[in-house]
Amino acid sequence: MSGEDEDTEKKGFRLLGILDIQNVPCARESLLYGGGGGLAAGLLHFLATSRVRRSYDVGFAGFFVTTLGSWFYCRLNNAKFRAQERFIQQGLRNKVVYQGTSLDPTRKSPPETELPKDS
Repeated sequence: MSGEDEDTEKKGFRLLGILDIQNVPCARESLLYGGGGGLAAGLLHFLATSRVRRSYDVGFAGFFVTTLGSWFYCRLNNAKFRAQERFIQQGLRNKVVYQGTSLDPTRKSPPETELPKDS
């Protein structure tokens, strides 16, 4: 019995059987923004024109555009964040490796002393 419970917990919610909303980054937020954007676009178009079918089409287009726009924006920010995180981790690894050596970029070189000149 406990094996069945674990399987249902790991599955999550699948949209159309392909997109696991719980485990895919940005999926939930994109769908929520898309729903709100589509609803707003359709409602505003209906209030402006009183054409039901066209308002439905505008609402669906608004959902589609808002979902894709927020999806790509979120994924782009995620990729930038991951690249920045890798860059920082590599810098920390280099600091640990080079700490205390002459190659340490944070280590200040000792001041150079000038020898007295013979006149």
